[in-house]
Amino acid sequence: MAGGAAKFRHLSRKSSHRQALLRNLVTSLFQHESITTTWAKAKEAQRLAEKLITLGKKNTEASRKRALSTFYTPHELLPKLFGPLRERYAERPGGYTRVLRVEPKKDDQAASAILELVDGPKDMRFALTARTVARQRSQGLETLNELTTMNVNKVTRFRKGGISELEREIKRLEITGHGKEEAGKAKKPTKQ
Repeated sequence: MAGGAAKFRHLSRKSSHRQALLRNLVTSLFQHESITTTWAKAKEAQRLAEKLITLGKKNTEASRKRALSTFYTPHELLPKLFGPLRERYAERPGGYTRVLRVEPKKDDQAASAILELVDGPKDMRFALTARTVARQRSQGLETLNELTTMNVNKVTRFRKGGISELEREIKRLEITGHGKEEAGKAKKPTKQ
């Protein structure tokens, strides 16, 4: 039967090359907590990363052996997976990673994306939400719009001390002037 539903993206590679590529991407993701790659590679690496974090939450000998066979530098990353990452995602039922589409960066104009671990120090949605709230407060708006309120709930729901951490980031942005700077840019008329 031609054109049957594929269970995964083949990424124009043979099996061994594809597995090596995904292992490399996931190793980099756990090492740096955020990577930029093509959208298709990010979606496939996201599947593997979610499975590895689930193994980390189980914390059994079998899950350690499985994770050991996946990482290229397991002795650096296993303590991180079964330590801080396991604690970070203990209460979260799933959705440990996020894929954000970005503008194509390569010459071939392939769809690019950022793959990141959520609730970490490099969480892009958390930073953008904090910047949006800081900008709205600098404009004198007391209540947040519906979309911003939804994003505040998303980034603080499973993060330990999420609301206080968000407020701290907003205060830091207000002190450095990033929120006011963005508000000033929006008010200036453009020359035509």
